[in-house]
Amino acid sequence: MEPLLVRAARRQPVERTPVWFMRQAGRTLPGYRELRKRFSLFEVCRRPELCADVTLEPVEMHGVDAAVMFADIMLPVLGMGVDVELVEGTGPVIDQPVESLDDVRRLEVPAPGDSVPFILEAVRLVREALPEEKALVGFCGGPFTVAGYLIEGRPTREFVKTKRCMYAAPDVWHELMERLSETFLRYVRAKVEAGADVIQLFDSWVGALSAEDYEEFVAPYSERILGGLTVPTIHFGTGTAHLLESMAAAGGDVIGLDWRVPLDQGWKRVGHDRGVQGNLDPAVLLGPWARVEASVDSVLRAAAGQAGHIFNLGHGVLPDTDPAVLGRVRELVHERTAAVAA
Repeated sequence: MEPLLVRAARRQPVERTPVWFMRQAGRTLPGYRELRKRFSLFEVCRRPELCADVTLEPVEMHGVDAAVMFADIMLPVLGMGVDVELVEGTGPVIDQPVESLDDVRRLEVPAPGDSVPFILEAVRLVREALPEEKALVGFCGGPFTVAGYLIEGRPTREFVKTKRCMYAAPDVWHELMERLSETFLRYVRAKVEAGADVIQLFDSWVGALSAEDYEEFVAPYSERILGGLTVPTIHFGTGTAHLLESMAAAGGDVIGLDWRVPLDQGWKRVGHDRGVQGNLDPAVLLGPWARVEASVDSVLRAAAGQAGHIFNLGHGVLPDTDPAVLGRVRELVHERTAAVAA
């Protein structure tokens, strides 16, 4: 039998709603925190056994229905020849941002076996260790989100330099997106070949764009990645309530919803011919259990037991989250939805 999450992503009948959490691997977990006293994030990724251990820790601790490979969305960019530093409290920082066509043309489109063999080995190790009913989620960054880091040089909420590039230098923009989308497609295909069951496209900051700009400057490249895979796909962004129809048109067997749109409304807008993932506000997990329980029940009522719902947060687990709460949420969702399925 295929993993529960895979069956849900295909909108097949399931015995309970599958649960996993974005950023469940790392951050809050005691084993990972100990590792980070000795190794940087990229160093953990380059050691397949350590990477596999971090990926598996939340599955064992929380009983979730999927492992998500521990990595960073900037990891495949290193193989393109970009020097990225992950700065604590800031995020990815690039000393020499992309500014010109020459900058773009210096970027390689690497073979994953050459650029990230350690991640592919970690995928194999995790898939071998996981029970058959648990899925392995691989992922890549969305082309807009990664392009924004490369152009801005560091995280931003305004994306002024990025939008200037789109509007004033469209040749630079489109060639950059071509190279990123091809690199990412190769990357996630290699993860599938190594054992990933599902692929998620994390275009976390694409909500900064209007629907018109999204469709012109981003959608074709996301579609290229999502349409080039043989396993179920999840298409995710935050602040994307105005983009849901456009994102659905670009692809994804499952559309990730953040907490800003009620799940039932979001599902209606993307169409019930596909699944949805979400959409508990991660900050709710910092509150009292009574509120957590009520919020989980609200999400499940909105899903109404329909085929295709994957329970998750509306974005990643916050660093201050008590890991025990994640296990209680998983247990609650399983209890509530198993009773409905029965």
